[in-house]
This record gives sequence, C-alpha cells and structure tokens, in this order.
Amino acid sequence: MARILIIGGHGKVAMHLSRILRERGDQVTSVFRNPDHSEEVMVTGAEPLVADIEQLDTAALAELLDGHDAVVFTAGAGGGDPARTYAVDRDAAIRVIDAAGQAGVARFVMVSYFGARPDHGVPKDSSFFPYAEAKAAADAHLRDSDLRWTILGPGRLTLEPATGRIAVGPDAADGEVSREDVAAVAAACLADDSTVGRTIEFNNGDVPIAEAVAQGAKR
Repeated sequence: MARILIIGGHGKVAMHLSRILRERGDQVTSVFRNPDHSEEVMVTGAEPLVADIEQLDTAALAELLDGHDAVVFTAGAGGGDPARTYAVDRDAAIRVIDAAGQAGVARFVMVSYFGARPDHGVPKDSSFFPYAEAKAAADAHLRDSDLRWTILGPGRLTLEPATGRIAVGPDAADGEVSREDVAAVAAACLADDSTVGRTIEFNNGDVPIAEAVAQGAKR
C-alpha cells in the first residue's frame, strides 16, 4: 500500500484518481482549498485535507507532504486570470516540487498538457499564453529536480467515460482524452517505475493504458 497525496484533490481528474487508487488499496490524501468540498472528496475514499497551496510557503507544504510516498499535482487556476494562473500553475507548483524534496517524497507525477514546453508557440496575445508559460516553467523545474518525476501530457480533456485505452507520442497529437482515462494513466505511472524521468504525451487510442504507458516510457 502506497501513501499518495493529491494536490488539487477536488478536480475531476483527481476525484477519479482517488477512487482508482483506493480501489487498488492505496492510502490517499486529497488537498483542496474549499472546505465545502470535503464530503464529495470523502466519497472517493480519500482523506480530505483543506489547504490553500496558493498561500502556503515551501516549509508549510513540506509539512503537508511529510509521511507520503508520492505526490500527484493536478491543481490549476482554471484560466481566466493570468495573475492567478501564474500563482497556482507556476509558483505554487514550484513550491510543491521544492517541498517534496524537503519532505523526502521522491515520487512526483505532474499533470501538464500535450505540447507543454518552453517553445510552446502560443502567441502572447492568446488567453492560453499564461497557462502555457506557467506549465513550461513548472515542468522545467520538476525536470531539474532530484525527484523521481513523471510528467503527463494529455490533450483536450473530455467528460466521456473511461475507455481504458490511449495512444502515446507524436502520433496522438490533436486528439482528446477523457479525464477518467487521465486519472488511470496517472495511477499506472505510479505503479510503473519505468516511467520515472519521462514525459508521456497521450490521448485516447487503441492500446490498453498499462501497455501504452510502458511503451511511452521507452520513447
């Protein structure tokens, strides 16, 4: 049984992930900022932990992470406000990465997006630009850390039911993937050490998730 902490625990991907992890016997702590969401998180089997990562410094975040085996970062500002996008998707993410190092939580899975990179090519006048910049910075910080990281790059997210199958790599570009399948990919990566130090970009496809994740880790 692994002890896994999910940052952004009330998000749709996180809620699916909590259920998947609990069903396979892991212990899950879900961090979110609105106490009104506690009951919904508890239904997934996770232990709710109300905390605002936007406000906590690295030392306080390290206290939250202490005692866990892995952390999954699925939090996001949700777009709309560039300042808050940078505050959550970049600055808070970087503090959580540093906190994981301080707390000795070596395994870190970051949910990013398909195509995230410093040369993302998003125009500065696009509403997506702050998010692209924030994720590029956070992902780069994670890659430069000493953590055992995996970065996930799903494409357009849908609310469709899980298919259990994905396509990985450049051939999967311009596709879409259900949030439930993203959660399943995160769970599969936590169980597969071959994904450490890898960026796996994917969308829904024809290959069973565990098999596709292993293939993606070899690329």
